[in-house]
Amino acid sequence: MIIVDAQDIVAGRLASYVAREALKGKEVRIVNSEKAIIAGKKKIIFDDFLHRVGMGTPKKGPFIHRSPDRLLRRIVRGMLPYDKARGRDAHKRVLCYIGVPEEFNGKEIVHPTDGHKSKLPNYQYVTIGELSKRLGAKFE
Repeated sequence: MIIVDAQDIVAGRLASYVAREALKGKEVRIVNSEKAIIAGKKKIIFDDFLHRVGMGTPKKGPFIHRSPDRLLRRIVRGMLPYDKARGRDAHKRVLCYIGVPEEFNGKEIVHPTDGHKSKLPNYQYVTIGELSKRLGAKFE
């Protein structure tokens, strides 16, 4: 099992790393999912997600998750071949958590940066936690 720390990592880069490991057959757990970042201007990101949440009807969907762990898991799903059985199986092997659960204390946590700083000083970004709170999620 691989435990990945999402703090200060661009969500797309993290998702591609996690998807690759899950397709290899490894169990992947992502901690601190509320601290992953989405690069771009805040206004554009907020408007895009608020538009997604407002689409459709409340009974029929589409249903957009608001909590940061579910948002990040959906981003990982976008990197997987979900329409095939191996992609669905890989998605089942990926779990995301808010913060670091007690069961992972003392275990080795991987911080994948691929040899570069993921959060640069000139980035414009939003953390997934900020985005979730803006969408109406309640988490600690």
